Amino acid sequence: MSLLRRIEKSQEPTQAEPSKLQELRVKRASPATGSRDAYIDLKNRVQQRLIAELDPTMDITKTAEVRATINEMFEAMLAEESIVLTRNERKRLFEAITAEILGFGPLEQFLSMDGLTEIMVNGPKNVFIEKAGRITRTSVTFEDNEHVLRIIDRIVAPLGRRIDEGSPLVDARLPDGSRVNAVVQPIAIDGPTLTIRIFSKIPLTVENLIEFGSVTPEAVEFLKACVIGKLNIIISGGTGSGKTTLLNIMSSFIPDEERIVTIENAAELQLRQDHVVRLESREANVEGRGEISIQRLVINSLRMRPDRIIVGEVRAGEALDMLQAMNTGHDGSLATAHANSPRDMLARLETMVLMAGMDLPHRAIREQIASAIDVIVQGERLRDGTRKITSVSEIQGMEGDIITTSEIFRFEQTGMEQGRVIGRLRPTGLRPKFMWKIQDAGIMLPPSIFGIGARSTRR
Repeated sequence: MSLLRRIEKSQEPTQAEPSKLQELRVKRASPATGSRDAYIDLKNRVQQRLIAELDPTMDITKTAEVRATINEMFEAMLAEESIVLTRNERKRLFEAITAEILGFGPLEQFLSMDGLTEIMVNGPKNVFIEKAGRITRTSVTFEDNEHVLRIIDRIVAPLGRRIDEGSPLVDARLPDGSRVNAVVQPIAIDGPTLTIRIFSKIPLTVENLIEFGSVTPEAVEFLKACVIGKLNIIISGGTGSGKTTLLNIMSSFIPDEERIVTIENAAELQLRQDHVVRLESREANVEGRGEISIQRLVINSLRMRPDRIIVGEVRAGEALDMLQAMNTGHDGSLATAHANSPRDMLARLETMVLMAGMDLPHRAIREQIASAIDVIVQGERLRDGTRKITSVSEIQGMEGDIITTSEIFRFEQTGMEQGRVIGRLRPTGLRPKFMWKIQDAGIMLPPSIFGIGARSTRR
């Protein structure tokens, strides 16, 4: 017997009260549509009754206890209404309702899926996911726009954020640190749009990056020496190029005894050191007050006795304060920023400094950049969806009005094989001028790391 027939049988209409399912039978265009409508109707009725009867003082953070309570009420409700379901149908219905009450509805199944990196909701009927660098459409749908809005509200409300027609854009994060961006009407024309950047439950390690071919052991040894040697590093790349993941991994090289202050728009970094202070910016409230910007947090962090300052992403005027911090004794700072190449990164930094509202000569800004930053690490998402470090460059100084750089490592693509990019990050044979800083930290890098005195093996 089909699910629809079981539901209909359990809800036979009386003469005094016509059944809703009877109305659905009249309206449905096909048996499949009617079955789905009946399932949604049943789910909504049971869900609303459960919510109404649940103890509002119950601590929903105790997930196991709440699930057990919901299960008891769920079974009692089905028995009371004489609703007969198979074991699979019962489990499916219970999990869907529990996800709506405790989790994030239809998206809950994706949040526990291994290897998923992105969830994209383009209105209630279009849900896409990214896995292994490939974007695919799923069969998952929401009931309507209101259903998507409920899930968005569940994400942003605990963080003190709001989203409505007056404030239709919001950046937030899930409890595990996954990044969330939501856009609603009237800005989103085709319905609420939700984008979730999934963070791995187990943070990626440097060994993972080497295994994936994103970086070579030689480049890792060099970057680790740069971090321990307290060089100032900018991680550059486009959207989805793995900047935050690389920042997380490079931050793991910082010695445990140092005090680290992290500054982010949405707290995403997963540092394992003990002495970490995490700061997060805050948007203005309904009255337009209470905003705490990244720039203000950078300025405040200088009063917190940091050994290292880590800025999750430099976007605007905070670039000036970050450069000044790097130039005034806060060596070993790290940050990320959007740019397509190391040279573009320098131009963007100059533009972002001007956004601070200071009328500084271009040469003065470039001198600040050249003296503050030692290394730019460029990440890129290649055409096959893989993420790789494509360049590691040293900032050497100024020649006239131009900042000079030299590339220490460069990614060389050798071909394509079954749709995959074949290539390797190779040393250019140049030794950086800041080697004395690394040596002062007690680290002696062999010349072979830079391709000197030994030929690199080609693959």
